[in-house]
Order: sequence, then structure tokens, then C-alpha cells
Amino acid sequence: MEIKAYIETGILELYVAGALSEQESREVYDMMQQHPEILQEVLEIEAAIIKLTAATSRNKNENSLQIIKDQLGFNTNDTKVISIAKPKYNWLTYSGWAASVVLAAGLLWTVGQNDQLKSDIQISETQQSLLETQIDNSKNNLEQANTLISVLRDDSITKVPLAGQGNFASTYAKVYWDKNTERIFLDAQGLPAPPEGKVYQVWSLKLSPLTPTSLGTIDNFTSDSNKIFEIKNANESEAFGITLEPAGGSKTPTMEELYTLGVV
Repeated sequence: MEIKAYIETGILELYVAGALSEQESREVYDMMQQHPEILQEVLEIEAAIIKLTAATSRNKNENSLQIIKDQLGFNTNDTKVISIAKPKYNWLTYSGWAASVVLAAGLLWTVGQNDQLKSDIQISETQQSLLETQIDNSKNNLEQANTLISVLRDDSITKVPLAGQGNFASTYAKVYWDKNTERIFLDAQGLPAPPEGKVYQVWSLKLSPLTPTSLGTIDNFTSDSNKIFEIKNANESEAFGITLEPAGGSKTPTMEELYTLGVV
């Protein structure tokens, strides 16, 4: 889906409002990390909501000030002429009322300023949190890159190309198997994005007799830009395969959806 069309779906507003499920929120968060324009849109939505809340609060303050004026007998539309000879109220009384109004106005202004300050703080905290997340992700990506470089340069690493199968002959992948640490690095760049409700599942295979063992599903395939996945593998694998399975994975591989296969 194009970025503009994704933004126009309204899912970002629901994300900011906290109305999405945990999985949906995670998907939006992953999109924010991949696309700066989506991150910027979320920040703008949050800022707009916070400012709207502050504006609403100020409107309430203005209404409260008018109520106080009405209760004290002030009417800004009418000009009252007070007789000097026979004043209806003495100066101290008016001074007290004026002081009350000024004090109330000052308090309401202070509340408004506090609301604005809170709004600015919330925006700053959101931006700082997202920046810290980006920095952490950058550090993790750097560590992963260094790990992959060491794996590629290690002659003891077993490299297993996985060729496309059947109707999926154009697909491909590669496994880098580090037997010492009992893990593989799967380069799945040659696989298309799985359809909605489906996930890729990785299998370790014994060939005689044919015995598949699941190494797990790749649930974050779409959100991972590098398409390189580290997977635990303590098996005596003789081959590796990748199938397309329903979300959550399957106990046995669906051979009709076997995308790639490679023998060690």
C-alpha cells in the first residue's frame, strides 16, 4: 500500500487515540520506523489533539470568567453612571469586586498557561521517546551488521542456497549455518511479501526418512527491511525449506506451498 493511501485510511488517528489492538499498534509502530513521513504524520496528529485539548480548556476558562462577571453584576455591554452625591455602593465594595475579577482572571490565565506548557511537554516527550527508539534501532542494526559481516567472512560457516520450487521457481533464499552457536542466518530477500493471514515457516529437514522440524515462523517479514533473520537451530539438519503457512504456523509443512528448498 502506498504511504499516502496508508495515511488516509485513518489508522494513524486510531493509533494515537489508543483504539487499536496490540498487534495493530505494533504494525503501525513498525511502519513509523520504516517511513519518516508516517512518523511525522503521527507527531502532527498528536500535536493537533493536544493543542485542541488546550484550546478547549481555554474556552472553558473564558466561560468561567464570564460567569464570575455576571455573578458580580458586571455587564460589558451596559455603561452604568453612578451618582457622586448618592453612591449606591462605596469604593471599597467596588475595589473588592474588581480585585476578585482580576484575581479570577489571573488564575484562569495561569491555568491556560499551564495547559499550554503541559501540551508542549507532552509533544517534546513524544519526540524524545521516538528519537531514543530510533537511536536504539540504529545501534541494534549496527550490531547486526557487524555480526553478519563476521558470519559471511567465517569459512567454518555452512552456506546453503535455497532454490525456488514448483510454481515458485523464481523465488530464492540462502541459509548461513553456524553450527558452533547452533543458529542460522536466513537471507530471505528473494521471497515476496506473504499475503494477509499467511506467514513463512522455516523447516529443518532430515532426508532419510524425510523428517521436518519447524524452526519457527517469520512473523515480522514485511516490517523487516533487510530480510535477514537469525533463527535458533540445534538440529542435525540435512536440508532447509521454507513454506507458506496460515498465521501461527503449522505442525507439518504444506508441500503445495513449498517456496524454497536446499540441501546441506
